[in-house]
Amino acid sequence: MTLDPDVERLLELIKTAGRPALDSLPPPEARVAYKAGRTILQPDPAEVASVRDLTVPGPGGPIPVRLYRGIGTEAGRKLPCLVYYHGGGWVIGDIDSHDVICRRLANGAQCAVLSVDYRLAPEHKFPAAFDDAVAAMRFAVDQAGQIGVDPNRVAVGGDSAGGNLAAAAALAGRDAGLALTQQVLIYPATDMTMSLDSYKRVTDGFPLVARTMGWFVDHYLRNEADKYDWRASPLHAASLRGTAPAIVVVAAHDPLADDGLAYARRLEQDGVRVVSSYFSGQLHGFVSMGKLLRASDTALETISAVLRNAWA
Repeated sequence: MTLDPDVERLLELIKTAGRPALDSLPPPEARVAYKAGRTILQPDPAEVASVRDLTVPGPGGPIPVRLYRGIGTEAGRKLPCLVYYHGGGWVIGDIDSHDVICRRLANGAQCAVLSVDYRLAPEHKFPAAFDDAVAAMRFAVDQAGQIGVDPNRVAVGGDSAGGNLAAAAALAGRDAGLALTQQVLIYPATDMTMSLDSYKRVTDGFPLVARTMGWFVDHYLRNEADKYDWRASPLHAASLRGTAPAIVVVAAHDPLADDGLAYARRLEQDGVRVVSSYFSGQLHGFVSMGKLLRASDTALETISAVLRNAWA
């Protein structure tokens, strides 16, 4: 598989910078390094109609969230809402690290985006992040009037670890009888056993490789049994039937590539409508690297179009 020329240039920049691998750092230092890298890789944040920092009730205490309304949307209008979970391997990242993505999606889909600052591992092991993800989703539906959104047009989405949480939250929403309209799964982790072929293929030369994923999983999960719990590994759910329609974005040069592809196949087999968007020249994380990788725009525009159609 060939690399996008933009990715080749990015990898050369990373090599020249000589940054330490995330899995060589303790989590607090990894968080600082990750945040520093965001400013280099992300474009300037787009203007939106409004941004509000709030908290929602959670099982471990108040959960910080950030509510965006897309530019050009009417102030009093009840907007469709995407509940968004940031990436970062359940260990790093926050609502600031994914501010640019949330702004782009709010504008592109003409919606509200509720970005969730769920609890991180290893301070808060599984299922803390899942529990916070579900609580924020329920808040968006049950308290829709409080935040100016339409409770009948709520979607969940996220990238990487956030895609994992979105897939699991969609299953929980199905089981709770919530009529979610869409799930947006951007290179999601769906199988914590790390047994699919892409883990054997992507082992060196990229910011995220199989070894790094092992570091994240070890910090996140409590024990071996957690790897088979559908709340951590949605691919292990008994059935995906009845979950919201999905868009699954996959990057070929990614240890999670087969997680996304396998989940898209399972969704389709279980009767769920799926749009699969496969980027053969891209690496994990490319959607949040729009300053250097032009494919980020393509992915965000595709996701926005899918959401607009779901809510039309």
